Amino acid sequence: MMSYDATVPDPAVDTPAVDTPAADASNDDAKEKADREREAAEQAALPYKWRQTLVDVDVIVNVGKGIKSRDLAVVLAKSKISVGFKGKEPIFAGELCKPIKVEDSTWILDNGEIQIHLEKVNKQEWWKNVVTHHPAIDTTKIQPENSKLSDLDGETRSMVEKMMFDQRQKSMGLPSSDELEKQEILKKFQAQHPEMDFSKAKFS
Repeated sequence: MMSYDATVPDPAVDTPAVDTPAADASNDDAKEKADREREAAEQAALPYKWRQTLVDVDVIVNVGKGIKSRDLAVVLAKSKISVGFKGKEPIFAGELCKPIKVEDSTWILDNGEIQIHLEKVNKQEWWKNVVTHHPAIDTTKIQPENSKLSDLDGETRSMVEKMMFDQRQKSMGLPSSDELEKQEILKKFQAQHPEMDFSKAKFS
């Protein structure tokens, strides 16, 4: 008598996993959360704290009370920075993320903190770090406070909102506001001139 095994697959074990939109969204959320946590940990490990607006960057270095300005060595150059104590290795130093206006950049010692103000040359972009060899932040996630936006004049606010829109579009692989505007112009022109072939039209 011949015999054979007829193994019935166990759905819980043998059925291959199928990705669903919900699962993909959950994975994306988990990855974004992990990225945020990693970024926060990297920034917390830096020897300073920093924040920025489109026009400037402020850096705070805690050196402890009892320190005098004459004990410090702070150098602010167009593309470089060095902060530390005289005669010792700098607390941090390196090439700045972007150039600064040296004449409008300053530093003071207040209550045990070196407070450094860096005025950006280009006021239309975010810095991803203070010095280039330090961990970078994801600038596409920056959301300026609404109260700060409301303080801007109409033209500057429009520029900031446009840049924020373009950053979101870029992060999703979508066309920028300028590209969308060109596409809209082309559509209107096509409607007015249906006899012309625009299939090979490219945007630059």
